[in-house]
Amino acid sequence: MTGYGETVPSLRAEADVWTWITTTDHKRIGILYMVSAFVFFLGGIVEALLMRTQLAVARNTLLGPDAYNQIFTMHGTTMIFLFLMPMQAGLANYVLPLMIGARDMAFPRLNAFGYWLFLFAGLFMYSSFLIGAAPNAGWFAYAPLTEVQFSPGLNIDFWALAILLLGISSTAGAINFIVTTIGLRTRGMSFNLMPLFVWATLVTSLIIVFAMPSLTTGVVLLLVDRRLGGTFFTPGDGGDPLLWQHLFWAFGHPEVYILILPAMGVISEVLPVFARKPIFGYSFIAWSSVAIGFLGFTVWAHHMFAVGLPIIVQALFAASSMIVAVPTGVKIFNWIATLWGGQISLKTSMLFAIGFIGQFVIGGITGVFLAVVPFDWQATDSYFVVAHFHYVLFGGALFGLFAGLYYWLPKFTGRLLDERLGILHFFLILIGFNLTFFPMHLLGLMGMPRRIYTYAPGLGWDNLSLVSAVGGFTIALSVSVFIWNFFSSLRHGQAAGDDPWDAWTLEWATTSPPPPHNFSTVPIVRSRRPLWDLKHPENPDWRTAQPARDASVESKEERVDAGPRRGY
Repeated sequence: MTGYGETVPSLRAEADVWTWITTTDHKRIGILYMVSAFVFFLGGIVEALLMRTQLAVARNTLLGPDAYNQIFTMHGTTMIFLFLMPMQAGLANYVLPLMIGARDMAFPRLNAFGYWLFLFAGLFMYSSFLIGAAPNAGWFAYAPLTEVQFSPGLNIDFWALAILLLGISSTAGAINFIVTTIGLRTRGMSFNLMPLFVWATLVTSLIIVFAMPSLTTGVVLLLVDRRLGGTFFTPGDGGDPLLWQHLFWAFGHPEVYILILPAMGVISEVLPVFARKPIFGYSFIAWSSVAIGFLGFTVWAHHMFAVGLPIIVQALFAASSMIVAVPTGVKIFNWIATLWGGQISLKTSMLFAIGFIGQFVIGGITGVFLAVVPFDWQATDSYFVVAHFHYVLFGGALFGLFAGLYYWLPKFTGRLLDERLGILHFFLILIGFNLTFFPMHLLGLMGMPRRIYTYAPGLGWDNLSLVSAVGGFTIALSVSVFIWNFFSSLRHGQAAGDDPWDAWTLEWATTSPPPPHNFSTVPIVRSRRPLWDLKHPENPDWRTAQPARDASVESKEERVDAGPRRGY
């Protein structure tokens, strides 16, 4: 140390890192979630490319069977538990308090705890690669294949312990979202006036609270079997492997809606802004989310049509699987009606929103196919199923996330992303996605089973598998374009301003990025478009803004007296 001035940059850097580590600000925690989840996403992409390369040609030797099983398992687990769920949690962490006019989440320390637990669980699971014992039984971990006699190493233990930690993290976050949404809405914001993204996040959080115990129970019983001599899933000792499937899919199918409902909420915010029209059928969209959340708990056994369930049980689950498509169809028709006659601006966010509708419809239709029991018997455990759920979770959830990122990143960073690179990103990922997963429908109908690491030549699968591999690398190229766009925009992007899209919800009423306290002035909400009301005082719904009190000087008694919807 040669002088005081030379220590200042180092001290400032260390202080800044420490403030990020110790932060309880919902915006910083949201950024931490999103950055961490995106890094895991890159790991999931590498794993996907390895799988697609392995299967691009017959009898490939790039990966052996055990290595393939580890890559296959970690890819699915990463994309579900380490990317999509935390990425959506991060987006909601940042945006939801702003949308309801709150200063922070209801439980800031619980919020930070949820993030650090997620990060630790993800790093713990990936540390299994360091000792060559990555999970290797699929992200669904079917028993009795995961019992110690068939999986004797530590592979499944890494998976089970990490899933337990991730479940605690998700539940903590879900409780926080529920309490924040119910208790911290600003003055005038009734449930009927909440943004649809807030509705979607609220329903998603309720699903997590009620679905996660099923998975937790199954994982605990599996660990008891593996390490304490239990026999819950061992047929010869009085156990039942179908118990695992019931417990897992009682979580696993609601999980589909945990992943897709936030994306649907994003679409419901993006479409009206870039169509310059109010959302069509607000109440139908909001309550269809509630219906999806409820019906999602009634369809889990359609994943089990091939296990020998009684015919009456199969018929009931087939019917409920078709009924759940109704509220989803309600959303789609309302989105199309919102676009109809609008002054559509094809910004990148809008392109991803429209792409979401098209790709998700394909996934929904094939889902109805699989709800027909005789068809499911033919297609189950084939690549047709892989194509179906990727059209739902990639063409749906991921397209929705990118729509949200292009929409809200200017609020997060204060910089606009480059639209030319954004459009290139969209078309590359659209082409790559369909090249990758549409051929899988045909491969499945041709008899190609899922979860295989190689196949014999002459079965007719070679060309379509090669096309699928080319599509996978096209997707990777598209993500590279997004990363370049993001970092170049941070340095050289056009200043976004507070409201670059001329939007309507409260997050655009503050600066970009928002200050630590979020708002200097919080409007009194009188309609579903509060910012529009402020911009157009001639509108009869407009009311004078309500000054927000400074949380640093406001006493606890004042916050209690303010009531549950007055903000801080």
